[in-house]
Amino acid sequence: METQLERIAKIAKSKPNEKFTSLIHLINKETLIKSHNEMKAKKASGIDEITKELYDNNLLENIESLITRMKRQAYKPQPGKRVYIPKPGTNDKRPLGIPAYEAKLVQSNLAEILNAIYEQDFLECSFGFRPNRGCHDAIKLLDKIVNKPIINYVVDTDIKGFFDNVDHEWMMKFVEHRIDDKNLLRLISRLMKAGIIEDGIKYDTPKGTPQGGVCSPILANIYLHYVLDLWFDKIVRKHCKGRAYMVRYADDSVFCFQYEEDAKRFFEVFIQRLRKFNLEVAEDKTKIIKLNKGNDDNVDKDENSFDFLGFTHYVGKDKNGRKRVKRKTSKKKYRASLLKCKEWIRSNRSIPIKEFMKTIISKIQGHCNYYGITDNGRFVGNFIDECRTLIFRWLNRRSQKRSFDWSKYIIFQKQYPLPKVKTYVNVFELGAGNSYLL
Repeated sequence: METQLERIAKIAKSKPNEKFTSLIHLINKETLIKSHNEMKAKKASGIDEITKELYDNNLLENIESLITRMKRQAYKPQPGKRVYIPKPGTNDKRPLGIPAYEAKLVQSNLAEILNAIYEQDFLECSFGFRPNRGCHDAIKLLDKIVNKPIINYVVDTDIKGFFDNVDHEWMMKFVEHRIDDKNLLRLISRLMKAGIIEDGIKYDTPKGTPQGGVCSPILANIYLHYVLDLWFDKIVRKHCKGRAYMVRYADDSVFCFQYEEDAKRFFEVFIQRLRKFNLEVAEDKTKIIKLNKGNDDNVDKDENSFDFLGFTHYVGKDKNGRKRVKRKTSKKKYRASLLKCKEWIRSNRSIPIKEFMKTIISKIQGHCNYYGITDNGRFVGNFIDECRTLIFRWLNRRSQKRSFDWSKYIIFQKQYPLPKVKTYVNVFELGAGNSYLL
């Protein structure tokens, strides 16, 4: 399949207007078995309660049955299982739709096909769920944009419940720009309309692409590629008096402008643009920010900052006293990370010390790897210090008797040292998307 996908990718890149008419054959016995072998064993099961281990017991028979049903258009994906996970830093919960095992295999194959085609079309300003394009790449590009002397305004946007409100009719129109395989289009439509089961009750899904499905990320990127990326690149930028840029990570987008009038006009048409595609802006999270790069130090820093990908981006001073946009861990993400660590420590303080420390050090290191970015050393250091205190406090509650005082804890820390504060990610290094600035 890799060879066939590579050929499709080359055609898609060299012929931007090409429509692919024969793709469904790429979902076959070999590719489905490959997807099964690559599936993580501990993935949560869907409504069918089938795990990788169970499916593997009669793998060939199961795959043959699935292929037979697909060939005669009799395959209908089972509804997803609705579960909720906490949203970091809030009391809200995020809904997920976990597909049945066969649907996971089919979606995995479908996602590879769609990625091979659309990865050639996606713009350089787009990040998230794309090969070799992570959060840090998006932040590096944003840093270079907002620190351009001519960029003075930022429109920080948020789409209200994006994944739950994707319009299926528009989605199919977008997919049909590149795909004219009726069987594959039917499969995509059925996957989106499979429904959700919650508390034993089935609910139809006339709109949305449930988070949790393997195909949701690529479908979301296709939708926003047409709704936002191309629109901004081909229309909005041409009508701006000054320079204008955007950075998008999945459904989180930041738009940067040279002039205030461009930012204000965009803010108005952005709301109208979303409405056309049955999406709605989250008004409490969408705002225009003026970057105070001048000599006025009396500006409210909270009004002069915005959050993106877990960081608060604000105007500060470098070591030479010059103003530039810097970043720090957002308050919401900081509190959520600390609470998560505290809950884990509290729940696992009775396990063997060696295992306990190995796991908590790994968790803290994970936090450092992501948030240990240029300018954010103080907040990473604060996080490590607070975790150090939490470990001391909870290990002393392992029994009725106090385990050790602080001096003994310092010796203990030498045996199990926590990660050190350092810059794990340098925003000044080149990352994906830099050609967008040319």
